[in-house]
Amino acid sequence: MTHDCDILISGGGIAGLTAAAAFGSAGFRVICLDPAPPITARDAEGADMRTTAMLQPARTVLEQAGVWQALAPEAADLQVMRVVDAGGEGGEPRVTREFDAADISDLPFGWNFPNWLLRRELVARLEALPNVDFRPGTGTTTLFTRLAEARVGLSDGSRLSARLVVAADGRNSPMRQAAGIGVSTRRYGQKALAFAVTHPIPHQNVSTEIHRTGGPFTLVPLPDHEGRPSSAVVWMDDGPRAAARAEMPVADFEAEMSDRSCHLFGPLTLASPRNLWPIISQHAERLAGPRLALIAEAAHVLPPIGAQGLNMSLKDVSTLLDLALKAGDNLGGPEMLEAYHRARYPDIQLRIRGIDLLNRVSQAASPLARDARALGLDALYALPPVRRLLMQMGLGAR
Repeated sequence: MTHDCDILISGGGIAGLTAAAAFGSAGFRVICLDPAPPITARDAEGADMRTTAMLQPARTVLEQAGVWQALAPEAADLQVMRVVDAGGEGGEPRVTREFDAADISDLPFGWNFPNWLLRRELVARLEALPNVDFRPGTGTTTLFTRLAEARVGLSDGSRLSARLVVAADGRNSPMRQAAGIGVSTRRYGQKALAFAVTHPIPHQNVSTEIHRTGGPFTLVPLPDHEGRPSSAVVWMDDGPRAAARAEMPVADFEAEMSDRSCHLFGPLTLASPRNLWPIISQHAERLAGPRLALIAEAAHVLPPIGAQGLNMSLKDVSTLLDLALKAGDNLGGPEMLEAYHRARYPDIQLRIRGIDLLNRVSQAASPLARDARALGLDALYALPPVRRLLMQMGLGAR
C-alpha cells in the first residue's frame, strides 16, 4: 500500500520539529504540519521568550536530529542548580542549597537555549532533509484509522495517509481529541511570566530557583546580551497578580522583579517582551491509539519546575524513534504503540506527581507551611544519597 508518508507529525512546536528532524534523519518519510508559521527571530512580534534547559539526555536526541552542532555555540551551560527558600519575614533568603553537576557527571546538568533559537535551527534542519516536508500554515482536523494506515484531514480541506501519526499538537491536541483519548487536568490558579533580563552580577552558570508564596521565581543562565550578563526568568504566581505584572510599567516591574530575585544578581533590567501563560498539570489517559502516538503536551503538561517539561517530551521522541527503527513493516502497528505506552506512561506519572507536589509546596502561604518547606529543603540536602538520587532523577537518569 502506498502512503503519502511513513510518519505524519501534527504540531510544529519544538517537540514536533525535533521529532520531524529525528525521524527524517533516521530515513523515514515525514510530513510535519502546524497551523502557525514558526517565529524564529528574537525581536519578531509574538516571539516565544521562554527558554528550554536541555538536560543531558536531551543532547542525544538533538544529535540524532542533526541540530546539536548548530546549537552548541549558542548554549549557556547549567553547571549548578541553586534552590533558595525566601519564605521568611520580608522575603529574605533563609535556606540556600546548591547541587553541582560535578558531583555526578563530567558534563553540566544541561544547556539553556531560547525557544525562538531552537525553532530557527530546527526549521533549518528540516529544510536540509529531502525526505521531510514541513508545511507551516496547515493544521490537522480529523483522524480516520484503518488496519494499515491513518488518514488525516487537514485545515485546507485535503487529506493525507500515513503509517503512523505523531500528535505533538499541544495541550488541546486535535489528534488526541479525534482519537477520543481523555485527559486528567489540575488547575492551580497560577500564571507564569517569561522574559529575559540583564544584570550586573554574572550568573556563573548557576540556575537559581527562589521559592516564596505564590510559586517559584527561576533565573536560568543565557549567553551575554549586549555585553551584559543575562538570564531567562520564569515567574510563577497567582493568576491575577501575574496578569497585573504583565501590564505594569517597566520601571515598576523592574523594581518588583529585582526584589523578588532577592537581589542575588543585582538590579534586574528587562531585556525582552513579557509572555504570560496559564499553569496546569495534565496527562492523557493513554499515550497511544490506533496508528497514533501522543508526545509532548499532547501527552503531558507540567508546571515549569525542574526543567522537566520539554525534556520529558524529548524522551518521548527518543523512545518512539527507537521503537520505530525496530518495527520494520510493523511501523505504527498495535505492538509498537503498546510498547511505547508501557515504556513512557509510568515515568510520566512519577514526574507529574513529583512536580505537582513541588508546585503546591511552593505555593504555600501559611507560616507553618513555609517553615515546613524550608526544613524539607534542608533535610534533603543533608542526606548525600538522597541528594544524589534527586540530581540523577532531575537529569532523567533514573
